[in-house]
Amino acid sequence: MGPERVVVFIDGSNLYHALEGILKRHDLDFTQFVARLCGERCLYRTYYYNALQDVCVRPDAFREQQEFLDTLRKTPYLEVRLGTIKTAQGTQVEKGVDIMLGVDLVNYAWSNLYDTAILVSGDADFAYALQAVKNMGKHVEVAYFEGATARELLGVADVRHLLDTAFFSTLWT
Repeated sequence: MGPERVVVFIDGSNLYHALEGILKRHDLDFTQFVARLCGERCLYRTYYYNALQDVCVRPDAFREQQEFLDTLRKTPYLEVRLGTIKTAQGTQVEKGVDIMLGVDLVNYAWSNLYDTAILVSGDADFAYALQAVKNMGKHVEVAYFEGATARELLGVADVRHLLDTAFFSTLWT
């Protein structure tokens, strides 16, 4: 049997808001972040999911996001997957991001592209998809922030990675 293959699935909005709200910064070195999560195991690929800002509604946010995404796209073995943002009753709402991540998580397990999935999110919506992946014989890990993660998600995880100040101490750009 070869080395353990790992795929990292990053809920970008969840990560961004947790970094900003808890650690008060977001200048994360994604290459080092993923390397720390994988440890000695073999990274197959990282998938980063987020919603594309609407240039007509928030031009400054769109420009900043494009600069960030350009940097991400230069990260080895990382692919960006983008949903959209719709405005409903004056509130902007992400569309398609969670389902895209959930489908990829299950589809890639079914296609046997990985042995272990590491989900970077605190969103309970992913608990059922993680359970489906476990039922296929895969290992599932959750990288999470204390106080910003659903119990259901942690309950499904085989391994939990607490994302705290110590974890990020050497991961800033």
